[in-house]
Amino acid sequence: MGKFVCMGAMLQCSFGMAPSALMVTVPLRPKAQNMLMATVMDMVPMTNILPFGMCQSMANPQVAAATSAAMGVLTPMPCIPAITAPWMPPSKVLVMNQPALLDNGKCMCMWGGQISITNPGNMMAEGK
Repeated sequence: MGKFVCMGAMLQCSFGMAPSALMVTVPLRPKAQNMLMATVMDMVPMTNILPFGMCQSMANPQVAAATSAAMGVLTPMPCIPAITAPWMPPSKVLVMNQPALLDNGKCMCMWGGQISITNPGNMMAEGK
């Protein structure tokens, strides 16, 4: 049983150099401890998931080009998240007909980074 994830939850990408915050952009969502609850569909780059500072993934074309130009020395470039699938695993609890996002949720960036939740933004557990 995990904790519900809410607006302002802290995120980390395995290739990012800084944490980021989750944005919940639907204002009429139910709340947990006075914070808007997130769903597995809150995964839109630059809307729900903001940049993680600099990207270090060689699968990112900007990083690969900068690294090549630096004679093979890894050269991080600005992160621009590229998420193509919802958070997994989905919860059995629904928030506005979508599975709630729990703190064990993960999603993948197109450049190979795994995005995880380091702080859910509240302490309310699923099913309570």
